Amino acid sequence: MKRRGHAKLDPNEEAYTAAVKAVSGLPMFGPLTSGGMGWRRSVRTHWTQDEELGRARGYARVNPDGLIAVNSAARADAEEWTWILTHCVLHLGFGHLEPGRRADRAAQAAACVAVARFQQQLRLGKPPFPVPAELPGGDEERMAQLWRDTAVPAELGALGCGGAGPDHDPADVAPDDCAPRAGRTAGPPPLTWSELFAVGLAAAATEAVRTAGEVRTRPEGEIDPDSPWEKARGWFVSSYPLLGALAAGFRIVADVELTRAWQISVAAVDAAAGEIYVNPLNKLSEPQCRFVLAHEMLHAALRHGERTGPRDPYLWNVATDFVINGWLVEMGVGELPEDVLYDPELKGKSSEQVYDEITTNLRRYRKLATLRGRGLGDILAHPTPGAEEARRAGDLDDFYRRALAGGLSFHEQAGRGLLPAGLVAEIRVLDNPPPPWDVQLAQWFDRFFTPLEPLRTYARPSRRQASTPGIPRPGRYFPEQTERQRTFGVVLDTSGSMSAELMGRALGAIAAYALARDVPAARVVFCDAAAYDAGYLPVEEIAGRVRVRGRGGTELQPGIRLLERAEDFPADGPILIITDGACDVLRVRREHAYLMPAGARLPFSPRGPVFALR
Repeated sequence: MKRRGHAKLDPNEEAYTAAVKAVSGLPMFGPLTSGGMGWRRSVRTHWTQDEELGRARGYARVNPDGLIAVNSAARADAEEWTWILTHCVLHLGFGHLEPGRRADRAAQAAACVAVARFQQQLRLGKPPFPVPAELPGGDEERMAQLWRDTAVPAELGALGCGGAGPDHDPADVAPDDCAPRAGRTAGPPPLTWSELFAVGLAAAATEAVRTAGEVRTRPEGEIDPDSPWEKARGWFVSSYPLLGALAAGFRIVADVELTRAWQISVAAVDAAAGEIYVNPLNKLSEPQCRFVLAHEMLHAALRHGERTGPRDPYLWNVATDFVINGWLVEMGVGELPEDVLYDPELKGKSSEQVYDEITTNLRRYRKLATLRGRGLGDILAHPTPGAEEARRAGDLDDFYRRALAGGLSFHEQAGRGLLPAGLVAEIRVLDNPPPPWDVQLAQWFDRFFTPLEPLRTYARPSRRQASTPGIPRPGRYFPEQTERQRTFGVVLDTSGSMSAELMGRALGAIAAYALARDVPAARVVFCDAAAYDAGYLPVEEIAGRVRVRGRGGTELQPGIRLLERAEDFPADGPILIITDGACDVLRVRREHAYLMPAGARLPFSPRGPVFALR
């Protein structure tokens, strides 16, 4: 498609143009769309406001001579136009427009079912209208004969691109390029559409087997050392210190079956396994491979998968893609591949800011595609088949933190140029990780229970001076003070979703810190479907001899209300709530904190601190 003057191309026409380019590039359709090798016929498309298609609310219609009339008034995106065009080309390849073929409604519906079934199996675009997930199999002729005797099912009668009308019509006579003409030089007749499609299928199968053979000859999915991916990784190790340590620690896996099973279009990363999965069938230049590898390594190193929190995982993935791609373009790392998420207007914004911005236009941003594909995040949040397990034994956060922090130091020392302020800020944050949960819990205890300090006085001489009995030394004692005993409340979730290991670790930590701060007892309440008041328990008994009752549902508010209204519980006594997050919405009117397993989330916004038990 050529632009006329400086007029802006309609987005619908741009999507159609991209679909034409995509369909023409498929190896199986090469002989049908190229018109070369003396075949004297080629599939063509005509973008026009077709009145007949417009009345039928159709998208396209294919003629026996290979002309596809496309209704420019119909609206679709690039993937939908790809489905429409491949549907029409497959009608030609399947021989549905050969002379003498029956053209009744049952035969046309059966032909569209056969084509749609083929498109489902090869994932050729996305249909612009609902298509059943399970299409009937079997021979087309039998299917058409059955529907002539009964009727065409309603859900299967509109799978074509012609709307209320047919999207193909067999020829009454042979096309002009097949009919004999006076003066035509003798020679073999041109190949039919079905024969051209058979040539394309053979070429596509040969290419797939050759590519898969190249990949499979490498042990354990490793790729050729001379491939663009390995050259790109080697460039980071030798010439780009910021990401050199990360590139050396990652393993690149190119496995056709794995990428097909996980629907990886270009690349994806598994931070836990330390592996980047690339699609060997997607041919990229070495600069583009550098960009993709840097993109996936930053996803893993900046722990984007762990920072999702309560956000939508896919939209968070899209937001981080915009930020990372902006950094890489600013740093000049590699070359930006086609159809990659990049918006210069988002420069300088953090991932959280971009996420908040894109959530205001969900209809637009949910249609965007990551490097894995449309609707799929390239941050793999679950184990993948055959993934390396060795790195899980180590501390991932520490590995990525040291790799990025060391790379930043080497980068600055070597004077490799300025880095985006947002990227430097995120690396600095990683270099100063938050304190562990047990240290945070200890600091929380210190806010309410200051350790008692002993005093020294000569009125009570020390009796531990056997070596020098002649020299008087002061003794240590705790002054007698009239004050309330220090205590706190514990609301423990004992529902069926709480594991015994989680409760044991949490109660053990609480008992240890309470003893270290001279807290004699704690008021413990067990909660599931009801609240069970265990009263004041010595802190040394909390972890060992507590009898848990209940194990039903999860209602924690009655336990909190019990402590807040108890006359023998101090009005300023803090409350520690231990839960896995599967609880009711809580309202706590005094100082409180939550102790939860790592990764768990509360169904509300907490006001007190939350300690993640790791």
